[in-house]
Amino acid sequence: MSEESAASREPGPLRLRDSEFPPERTLVMAIVNRTPDSFYRPGLTWDEKAALERVHEVVAEGADILDVGGVPAKPGGEVTAAEEIRRVVAFIEVVRAAYPGLVISVDTWRHEVGQAACAAGADLLNDTWGGWDPRLAEVAAEFGAGIVCSHAGGLPPRTRPFRVSYPDVMADVLDRTLALAGRAVRAGVDPARIVIDAAHDFGKNTWHSLELTRRLGEMTATGWPVLLSASRKDFVGETLGAGIEDRLAGTLAVTSVGAWLGARIFRAHDVTQTRQALDMVAAIKGDLAPARTVRGLA
Repeated sequence: MSEESAASREPGPLRLRDSEFPPERTLVMAIVNRTPDSFYRPGLTWDEKAALERVHEVVAEGADILDVGGVPAKPGGEVTAAEEIRRVVAFIEVVRAAYPGLVISVDTWRHEVGQAACAAGADLLNDTWGGWDPRLAEVAAEFGAGIVCSHAGGLPPRTRPFRVSYPDVMADVLDRTLALAGRAVRAGVDPARIVIDAAHDFGKNTWHSLELTRRLGEMTATGWPVLLSASRKDFVGETLGAGIEDRLAGTLAVTSVGAWLGARIFRAHDVTQTRQALDMVAAIKGDLAPARTVRGLA
């Protein structure tokens, strides 16, 4: 596949680990952060025992993918690559042993971390910082793993946007994510293992994230699987004037719009509610039968 043809492709199955997920199948990516300072409920899964208990919970709730992170996106004290590896790699080994078939993602922008995580059993490299480390795609190719190609507006990792502007935010998202997808293909990554992500809030203000949500169909029209990561984010809070604990309803609204427009992976703190929202949209679209249909029939 050439760089030019990376701009679009025929929608097809997404390959993660040993599974193939058809285009109509929506996936929930559950979040387990091995950090003491995450933006939502900081420290909840900092302790390894608590983190593993959370894994058991989200798997039971129907998570399809587990996303493990070792560095918060927000600015803060330095977390070296060695420390990030310490936080996530041994934990991934434990999860892999407990759930041999579970798709495990690692949220990192560093190739060193990606390499250690894949060696421990990770299947997907969730690069939320827009290809900052170009060697990450080479790691995905080396291990036969997937990679998320995201848009961060060119910002360095762990920096916040300041008065950012785009002539056309969706055009910029498409230019950057599709270029990264092309780079991953040239590095040897299986195209069926590549995902694109607008990365709401990263390098964007609330107006940008709202526009990207309503125009998400332009991303899904490329044929590349789209990841939507909106769970309890600032654009939801600013739109509704809601604190972090009160952003679930807004998150589910974004989730439903994204599902209707064809996104395929949904990164979520609230697995049960996200799965229900996705299943309801799938049933409305005709892709999923209701669990039961007795009303008016008996």
